[in-house]
Amino acid sequence: VQFVESGGGLVQPGGSLRLSCQVSGFTFRSYGMGWYRQPPGKERELVATINTAGGSTVYADSVKGRFTISRDNSKNMVYLQMNSLKPEDTAVYYCNSISTVGGRRYWGKGTLVTVSS
Repeated sequence: VQFVESGGGLVQPGGSLRLSCQVSGFTFRSYGMGWYRQPPGKERELVATINTAGGSTVYADSVKGRFTISRDNSKNMVYLQMNSLKPEDTAVYYCNSISTVGGRRYWGKGTLVTVSS
């Protein structure tokens, strides 16, 4: 099971980034997916989820209206479009399945997003 996140970087407040996550090692289309983030010195938090077919999404209040999660089941990919970025969005971002795979939780290396002027 692998999650490979990409697309992070340094962006000014108000800017946009699109994160991508390549997933492998399990039946991707059968799992709800989510994007998580871990700000410096803080706990990891769930910011967005998407169901198996991609028709239902849920967002944390802190990103609602600014972030959009999507998926492409033909490519085993999950995306996070982030607009109107704020300094408090600075974090390492991870994608993951909502439920465990084979009873285990696997994490990728994440991708760092830094929002700063």
